Amino acid sequence: MRITDTSDLWWKTAVVYCLDVETFMDADGDGVGDFAGLAQRVDYLNELGVTCLWLMPFYPRGGCDDGYDITDFYGVDPRYGSHGDLVELIRTCRDRGIRVIADLVVNHTSDRHPWFRSARASKNSPFRDFYVWRSDPPPDTSAEVVFPDKENSVWQFEEKTGEYYLHHFYRQQPDLNIANPKVRDEIAKLMGFWLQLGLSGFRVDAVPFLLDMTGEDPKQLRDPHEYLRQLRAFLGRRTGDGMLLGEVNLPHADQRRYFGDDLGDELTMQFDFIGMQALYLSMARTDAGPLADALRERPPVPRDNQWATFVRNHDELTLDKLSQSERQEVFAAFGPDESMQVFGRGLRRRLPTMLGGDPRRIKMVYSLLFSLPGTPVLFYGEEIGMGENLDLQGRSAVRTPMQWSSGRGGGFSQARPSRLVAPLVSGAFGPQFVNVADQRRDPDSLLAFITRLTHRYRECPELGWADFEVLEQPHAAVLAHRCRWDDGTMVAVHNLGPHGCTVPLTLDDCSGEHVLVDLLQDATTALDDRGRVELALEGYGYRWLRVVAPGSRRLV
Repeated sequence: MRITDTSDLWWKTAVVYCLDVETFMDADGDGVGDFAGLAQRVDYLNELGVTCLWLMPFYPRGGCDDGYDITDFYGVDPRYGSHGDLVELIRTCRDRGIRVIADLVVNHTSDRHPWFRSARASKNSPFRDFYVWRSDPPPDTSAEVVFPDKENSVWQFEEKTGEYYLHHFYRQQPDLNIANPKVRDEIAKLMGFWLQLGLSGFRVDAVPFLLDMTGEDPKQLRDPHEYLRQLRAFLGRRTGDGMLLGEVNLPHADQRRYFGDDLGDELTMQFDFIGMQALYLSMARTDAGPLADALRERPPVPRDNQWATFVRNHDELTLDKLSQSERQEVFAAFGPDESMQVFGRGLRRRLPTMLGGDPRRIKMVYSLLFSLPGTPVLFYGEEIGMGENLDLQGRSAVRTPMQWSSGRGGGFSQARPSRLVAPLVSGAFGPQFVNVADQRRDPDSLLAFITRLTHRYRECPELGWADFEVLEQPHAAVLAHRCRWDDGTMVAVHNLGPHGCTVPLTLDDCSGEHVLVDLLQDATTALDDRGRVELALEGYGYRWLRVVAPGSRRLV
């Protein structure tokens, strides 16, 4: 058995849960979620199997981008509580074995941040070079904007000083100049501050934009990736086991550079956007081929790095790496109405509504998520099958209050409906029909199923550490894959189609002495002398199978 030191790599087998404090639980009845309410729900997260809590921005904000336009990197939005409330939350999580990370949003600030208020007031401001300016009129940059429904250029004219400032996102979010060593020092200080309060790392927002040197002086920072290495090294010195989870929506080959190539000394983890988009294309076609191809092409990463897998995140469900025709296939299957789409590149729906509430299909998708090699990330409410509110604008459609019960305010708040931070989902996916309280009492609920998946995942280190391969078999709708690590081997088989089938597999290094033990149901299957087996799958069926050798002591 290979001996591997995993003591500092907790995130390799973590279950990450993302939430926005303001929409999770309101303790004081003002209609806005807060740290005190979240702390009351930590036991729920623990029961669910969460081991890492990711907090979306909780800092004071300007009001244009749902918390990502920060006015004070060291502050806490007073609607949520105080620094003391946050520390109490972190301590409560730690007591239950849950680490806490938070969004690190340092590509830009709010235009209401004191740095920018000073910078825009005078060219002689000491904070002028904290941002990126140009004096000549910019060329057409409409193709570079992140939010094409709101902006048509990444440069905004500032009348008082007669120059243009850079902003890749909203004009109210001026980009920071990371070529300026003073800016880099400030970023290190704010990271150190939150680590000192107990965070275990950060989800790093918009990393390619952070390293974009548009308009900046290359003499001050010749290699932006060297800066990313410095951030990783700083985190390591301060914590020893801290983690940087990066948002890098680029092709796999480009993502590898953000890990630090073979050295793995930049981002600790990255979201697999390519795999996620291929999953939706495969579901739209009921053909596992696009997902299998994406998984085969996903480059291996160094031992100290990891891929993060997900079905839904807090932004639009982007499909930007699919071709135009592929994107239209997914739109036609899961969001045919323009009101369900956003920016011409993504969907603003949650999975259950896209799949018509079909419990077989929904459970199959989450079984697939947790069986893929990597670290699974859940967005709050996924575990109960929450829907979206398309009456809300843009990405806010999926950021509705958590549905705890069928009672007043969905159990989220006792405030009047008009005072809630966001309207609840209505109809078949509203709290009357989809809520935590009811599903906790139902052993066949989605909540019970995902809880089972999280615990099975935690019992299968192969999924976090594995060598991975797609297994050959004849059915287009089926994905069969194998994960091997140390003396453990797992096989997972998923049917993305509605029709049942029998899947023949060959495990070339196994024989009739081995058996396959099903981890999701009470069943075992024998291999023949050549390592061959036939597995029956229902429509949208799935199986997790541990390969057990004679005399094995591995937990099954």
